[in-house]
Amino acid sequence: MKINQFSIHLHHLFILLKWILLGSICGLLVGSIAAIFAYSLNLVTSVRTADPWLILGLPIAGLVIVFLYHFCGRENNKGTNLIIVSIRSDDKIPIVMAPLIFISTVLTHLFGGSAGREGAALQLGGSLGQNLARAFKMDSKDCKIMTMCSMSAAFSALFGTPLTAAIFSMEVISVGIMHYGALVPCAIASVAASMVAQQFGITKEAFVIASLPNINTLNMLRIAFLSLLCAYIGSLLCVFLHKCSKLFSKLFKNEYLRIFIGGTIIVILTYLVGTVYNGAGMSVIKKAIEEGSVHPEAFLLKAVFTGITLGCGYKGGEIVPSFFVGACFGGWIAPILGIDASFGAAIGLMVVFDAVTNCPVTSLFLAFELFGFTAVPLFLIAAAIGYMLSGYQGLYSEQKIMYSKFNFGFIDTHTNHEAD
Repeated sequence: MKINQFSIHLHHLFILLKWILLGSICGLLVGSIAAIFAYSLNLVTSVRTADPWLILGLPIAGLVIVFLYHFCGRENNKGTNLIIVSIRSDDKIPIVMAPLIFISTVLTHLFGGSAGREGAALQLGGSLGQNLARAFKMDSKDCKIMTMCSMSAAFSALFGTPLTAAIFSMEVISVGIMHYGALVPCAIASVAASMVAQQFGITKEAFVIASLPNINTLNMLRIAFLSLLCAYIGSLLCVFLHKCSKLFSKLFKNEYLRIFIGGTIIVILTYLVGTVYNGAGMSVIKKAIEEGSVHPEAFLLKAVFTGITLGCGYKGGEIVPSFFVGACFGGWIAPILGIDASFGAAIGLMVVFDAVTNCPVTSLFLAFELFGFTAVPLFLIAAAIGYMLSGYQGLYSEQKIMYSKFNFGFIDTHTNHEAD
């Protein structure tokens, strides 16, 4: 009996060492590529900021993006949804997806499309991870874990938030069921990727909240109501982005025409309202949180710019734009509720992220890594309310909600479908 237990412990130790090694390899490899990707995005953002006329090239850049996807046989690309499906099934992720999303996202940012970067990171990491697993001749279950830890590595390298990145890939696939079997490789890969990114000079995202509220009953009620509003904003943002995509597909069957017209609309809008809504918009987010400075219309205009950009076919992510929408909405509405605009922007960012991803644990850790371990009870209340009241909407249509948000019922439904 003792010998058998010793063999079991030895086997578990072997598995631990295996995943420490594979997680490290994944973190170093994917982290390096993601760091190069982050550096490229920072570079083209600086170039575009210095030369605003580059926006005129957005429609042409769109034609190039569509051509690249057609040339590589990826016309019906599902983006991040493909990564999510591959983890729940045995669907293969083509290796060509990695360079495609890298190049197309850089082009989108260079010429002023309104998009984030994390969607590209998840696709980049997922593609590299699964194909790395195939190269190692790993079985189906280990292949899925490698895909998840590569997603974590890419996310961590881009944002410098290893804790958030490790949890996100485990929580986002099937909401209500945390894939703890991937915890060790995701954690190792996230930390390794974050360290690699720092060596490349990629600084972690972090914000200093200008004014923190006292933790008392009144402020808790205020934060609860603000979180309720932000949850609905996040849910509406998901609906709007999906509607934009469907509308463009319905109106313009030809992908070249669709992206050219969408790019032209962005150019016109940019000349009408300015360049603040092009790209990811991290400078606006930083200003909202650290200075409490926001314009009332900012969250709506960012949603419009992003809906058109992604809806017509440009590449990038939706999460950073959701940060923008949340921070600007929260910073605008908070003073009306008696909350400092800076702290309201931080709550708005976290809750809208929570609402669009259906990841309350990840959103809480994100708040800790971005804003520090301050006002923890307020962030906890906000994360809980944001998750419950956002309903069953989500950025990723292949994401599944396994358990009801309102009771203990097992529902197993895709996001963007009505449940109980």
